[in-house]
Amino acid sequence: MPLSSDLWQAHHTTAVACLNHPFVQGIGDGTLAKAKFAYYVGQDAFFLEAFARAYSVAAAKASSWQMFQTFHALAAGVMEELNLHQGYAQDWGVDLRTVSPGAATRRYTDFLLSTAWSQDAGVTAVAMSPCMRLYAFLGQSLAQTQPAPHAYSQWIDTYSSEQFEPLAQQLEQLVNAQATDSPLIHTTYGYAMDCELAFFEAAWQEE
Repeated sequence: MPLSSDLWQAHHTTAVACLNHPFVQGIGDGTLAKAKFAYYVGQDAFFLEAFARAYSVAAAKASSWQMFQTFHALAAGVMEELNLHQGYAQDWGVDLRTVSPGAATRRYTDFLLSTAWSQDAGVTAVAMSPCMRLYAFLGQSLAQTQPAPHAYSQWIDTYSSEQFEPLAQQLEQLVNAQATDSPLIHTTYGYAMDCELAFFEAAWQEE
């Protein structure tokens, strides 16, 4: 089994907990309170900026030109996601220029950037892979059950799309090619998955 698949299966329970979280289920059926989604949009935009920076740092450490290009292509995908969030922000009345990161957001971004600067590109790919694979999993799962179009349908459409899945696969290919199975790798992947669940919980708790 490829390392990326082994890591995903090892932490699949956390992925299912994310799917079943009331915040994600509220996106799925359209019942999520608008204030909670607006908070999430601002926090996720801050997170995605750090995510793009981590890709860029990893690219600078890439051991081959092909790997360098892949990291930059993935960063371009994040930029497209940020453009989507700009649209969300306008729709939900969120001024992204004034967003301050919450504790869960800062915990996650500090972890990603610290990993990118201190570890090799393979470990950084491992740290970033849970986000991509999880969102593909959530989007695809919700797309199978969502009712008639609602306020959050675009979110589901984005992460269940044929365009997003290849990005998750590209990053997993880097994990398989560049990372070596070790306790550090499993700890890194698991920590990122825990950060994902905490991110949804923080948005859910927002009043």
